[in-house]
Amino acid sequence: MTEQPLISLKGVFRHYPSGDDYTTVLKHIDLTIHRGEMVAIIGASGSGKSTLMNILGCLDRPSEGQYLISGRETSELEPDELAELRREHFGFIFQRYHLLAELDAVGNVEIPAIYAGQNREKRRSKAQAILQRLGMGDRTHHRPSQLSGGQQQRVSIARALINDADVILADEPTGALDSRSGEEVLDILGELNREGRTIIIVTHDRNVAARAGRIIEIRDGEIIADTATDVASQADASGGALTRKQGKAGLFSGLRDRFGEAFAMALRSMNAHRMRTFLTMLGIIIGTASVICVVALGEGSRQHILDQISDLGTNTLEIYPGHGFGDLKAAQITTLTVDDARELGKLPYIMAATPTASTASTVRVGDKEVGAQVRGVGQQYFLTRNSKLTEGRFFDQSSVDSLAQDAVIDTNARKTLFPNVSGSVIGKIFLLPKMPVRVIGVIKSEERGMGSDQSLSVFLPYTTVQTRMTGSQTLESIILRVRDNTDPAQAEKMVTAFLKQRHGEPDFFIFNTDSFHKTVEATTQALAILIASIAGISLFVGGIGVMNIMLVAVSERINEIGVRMAVGARQSDILQQFLIEAVLVCLLGGLVGVLIAGGFGLLFSEFNTSFHLIYSPMSIVIAIACSSLIGIGFGFFPARNASKLDPVVALARD
Repeated sequence: MTEQPLISLKGVFRHYPSGDDYTTVLKHIDLTIHRGEMVAIIGASGSGKSTLMNILGCLDRPSEGQYLISGRETSELEPDELAELRREHFGFIFQRYHLLAELDAVGNVEIPAIYAGQNREKRRSKAQAILQRLGMGDRTHHRPSQLSGGQQQRVSIARALINDADVILADEPTGALDSRSGEEVLDILGELNREGRTIIIVTHDRNVAARAGRIIEIRDGEIIADTATDVASQADASGGALTRKQGKAGLFSGLRDRFGEAFAMALRSMNAHRMRTFLTMLGIIIGTASVICVVALGEGSRQHILDQISDLGTNTLEIYPGHGFGDLKAAQITTLTVDDARELGKLPYIMAATPTASTASTVRVGDKEVGAQVRGVGQQYFLTRNSKLTEGRFFDQSSVDSLAQDAVIDTNARKTLFPNVSGSVIGKIFLLPKMPVRVIGVIKSEERGMGSDQSLSVFLPYTTVQTRMTGSQTLESIILRVRDNTDPAQAEKMVTAFLKQRHGEPDFFIFNTDSFHKTVEATTQALAILIASIAGISLFVGGIGVMNIMLVAVSERINEIGVRMAVGARQSDILQQFLIEAVLVCLLGGLVGVLIAGGFGLLFSEFNTSFHLIYSPMSIVIAIACSSLIGIGFGFFPARNASKLDPVVALARD
């Protein structure tokens, strides 16, 4: 029975596009190589020998014809299956070594074993043992730039042996070496052949070819001679099939090690191009910091406004005569009375009720005369407004009944009327147009709308204002505070029904501060979302920058990609490596953006005490997640381009 050849080419052609036509580099190649042979392919430059080697090593595919490895048709294999052949059964020794500059000798030798899933400890000790055998024991941790040409070629040979390759493909292995180093490399190849490995050398040097047991001469893309030499192979050529490799690590360990290699290479690349990495991060940093700060600023503003509304009194209903603000006939409506306020205060869902009657007036202290708003209110007014005493007390029901000339003033009025009084102003007297008034309490100035009301407020019993100042029993409004366990909207409906029954007609309208509260909250949230969306655009722009830089990185590292593919990297391995780099850039940019946003908050609090930035943990998490997703989204296209590169084309770019 005829032994099945290890390698078989039948009628192989290789065409390359050339304008509207194509150029044929290989023509009708018929070739068989058996296990254990040492074959030299010789020819002049441009003869097609390197193209033939690329096809033999599954770096390239024939345009026509068949290429079988152990009877397996390679044209039917997917890219990752071809990568498996290169990883498990082929070892490449390149003329220009193709070592990765960022790795030391051991690291370069280990790469094929990482992609093959070998155990970490085993591959490290094996790599060191091979280097020791090749006379590189004292250079294991030297980088390529620290090694001579002969030493770099030995590292390349060690890399080809790490996965126990069945076939060693050597492209001009001595072309860049001096004669002594060249002889040493050829001796190593001869020794490997005697151990049973199939050696295929591509060379233009007949002296090198003479070391092989078989010389195949190629000219203008055609084999013109296939002759045996006097060198007899001592290899064990008893089997024709590729051997199955043993001793791999588990699936999880293999995936972990491949991820670890991709992660480490991403870090090395970022470190090697620090300025480029920083500029790439800059857009992500600005975008992330902007989003977080804008959300924090919006939340701080929203909370500040809600606190101002709370100072006006929470869950309050303000009842006014007429049919709405600006009603010209409101002054003629006198049906809103103190009795209405009294009866409303008895309702179970009302916590406090107070009539109000206000007038503008002048206030005089000594020779100082200022304008102020004199507000006649009931004793429960301060409860409805949630007023905060800074000194003294509120007036009570007895003050209302006795038309007392007792006043509660706000802090604005205190500063204006008694600027030189450093202690308490309780008991101080000031003059209204028709009466003197004694100060019994001071409250914090009420906040109005979006800022502080700078007018001076003086609070007297409403009976005092009606009797001694306005001379009218007409009320300006009735203010109610709804109990906390009652929905303000429902309370508004019940109060409306109650007053309609008393008045017989809807000659009043109600302003519900809760609706204002909700409107302001919705408005501030919408504004925050709008501004955050605008800030998010910078994240998007940053993502485009990441994609552009990653495209540049791929173009700069095409040769590295080719080397990794040649030693067995899957498309997913290449995709993973560049994707990790993109995600790392965006993730680190996001984290720096978070720190900058936090620093801005501290700086902002030093210069603005009216309100503070309120950071939301969710917004921080979302910002970081978005930056990572941008890395995945915008990094995927360049990473995918890298993974789809043709290894032979990538290797040609140096």
